[in-house]
Amino acid sequence: MNDGNSITGVVIGINGNMVTVEVTSGKPMQNEVVYVHCGQDRLKSEIIRIQGNIVNVQVFEDTKGIKVGEPVDFSGELLSVELAPGLMGMIYDGLQNPLRKLNNRDGFFLVRGQYLPAVDLEKKWLFHPKVKPGDTVRAGSWLGWVQELHYPHMIMAPLDLIGTAKVKEIQPEAEYTVQDTVAVIEDTKGRTQNIAMLQTWPVKKPIKAFTERIYPRELLATGIRIIDTMFPVGRGGTACIPGPFGAGKTVLQQLVSRYASVDVVIVVACGERAGEVVDTIYEFPRLVDPKTGGALMDRTIIICNTSSMPVAAREASVYTGITLAEYYRQMGRDVLLLADSTSRWAQALREMSGRLEEIPGEEAFPAYLESRVANLYERAGLVQLRSGDMGAITMIGTVSPAGGNFEEPVTQATLKVVGAFLGLSRKRSDERKYPAIDPLDSWSLYMEHLHDDLNAQLDPNWVEMVQQIARYLRESAEVGRMMTVVGEEGISIDDLVTYLKGEMFDAAYLQQNAFDAVDASSSIERQIKDLKLMHRAVVTSFEFDTKPKARQFFANLQDAFYQKNYCALGSDEYASYQARIEELLASGSPA
Repeated sequence: MNDGNSITGVVIGINGNMVTVEVTSGKPMQNEVVYVHCGQDRLKSEIIRIQGNIVNVQVFEDTKGIKVGEPVDFSGELLSVELAPGLMGMIYDGLQNPLRKLNNRDGFFLVRGQYLPAVDLEKKWLFHPKVKPGDTVRAGSWLGWVQELHYPHMIMAPLDLIGTAKVKEIQPEAEYTVQDTVAVIEDTKGRTQNIAMLQTWPVKKPIKAFTERIYPRELLATGIRIIDTMFPVGRGGTACIPGPFGAGKTVLQQLVSRYASVDVVIVVACGERAGEVVDTIYEFPRLVDPKTGGALMDRTIIICNTSSMPVAAREASVYTGITLAEYYRQMGRDVLLLADSTSRWAQALREMSGRLEEIPGEEAFPAYLESRVANLYERAGLVQLRSGDMGAITMIGTVSPAGGNFEEPVTQATLKVVGAFLGLSRKRSDERKYPAIDPLDSWSLYMEHLHDDLNAQLDPNWVEMVQQIARYLRESAEVGRMMTVVGEEGISIDDLVTYLKGEMFDAAYLQQNAFDAVDASSSIERQIKDLKLMHRAVVTSFEFDTKPKARQFFANLQDAFYQKNYCALGSDEYASYQARIEELLASGSPA
């Protein structure tokens, strides 16, 4: 690291949130944090390009009032986040400042130049040691733990530790602040290091304190039937949810964060409208977490960087979120990272690329957009830690293409690197079909890779059942398109039956009511029972004399399936509708 006092510089140009600085002494480094003076304020910035003694920095605040000749302070540190107990349940801005503690101007806008500790430095935590003097540790080894809300929070050896080290001292079980020394280690060269609960890590550098990265091999249950059944996401996998405005991305995100089988949820609200983010902030503390019984916020971290905040901080917010996710993964936790939306993050890249006068790519996005998107998503994954435990980051990013155009650069760059594509449809949204995931356009690579696990965990014929139903859905859609041209009179009864089967599966299985206590989330156990019965209804051959009889029969059958969705599994009402469906399938004719 540089000695911050040995580097000096002055502002020689301002272009929006990009400030050009002439270094008058010393040698700065790429991605170093600098502070640009603006009157009494010191505005946090990051070096994004170095050309000799001229550096370009992006300022994470409003640059109004900065003048040529203003001094610039070089910190000698990379843009980093603080990692310590006390992160859970917090709401941060893109630079990890706790929003609840920041001062507002006139009650609305944040006062610029405020940078506060990410965690409470005075709070004491009951430390439980896990090692003893003489033990050998490596980067990320667990030295002890403290209880953080519902989960033990592991205190780790420095994540940047090179090679091995010996534990010289370990503090006994007692209460300490995050800055107190809880252990002393000695490396192979005889150098000692005091270890506190608090450590920092550069946000743009992946944490790699593990032994092996493993391809996702288990299903991540979300409680959303169309995802778990048709387009599964692997634990430690990646997915994207592109869709136009108003298609239900935010509601879908909240449902996944509430019901997904994960330990920690990190929501990065990157450039979304302030109204949506405020709804999330108010809603999460009120939602009951089905996993712990407490508030959903107790196992959630929100990184909030709305569209009304400085654009430059959008880029930092996504990296802040993924770094916090990697930290909890190092504890053996399953982490879900929801980035909403990566389109706004890419727009921040485009704006800065334009100010740097780089050669633009498609739609003026930087030519390196694809590599930046790939670098971000590849930080997700399932890993085996040195302790033998497994940790996972599952990353789901929403994309907001203008006009719902999935051919635009951000969506296409994302599709090249994710394992599942959950495309939201404007047409389905307008038809009030929620979730508005299009079952004909969406796909998942995990269906093939998780083939054996799905068959073993869910049902021996699970994948085959899903593939059969998917074929019926496509055939039903083809008949539907034909009917728009020739009408119902122009198709056969068999074609009508195929169409009605697809409509029944769509209405009674793929759609869910997010505001119903029972139907909002469907357990894997229930999905297995419901899909088996629905599969029987889809593959069974029916014969009808007239088209009205076929419509009447499937209206009754669809209603029974639909009403069953609102009955708790194992209840008398559930059993009653189950029996009703069995009776209809056996009769093969209208009641």
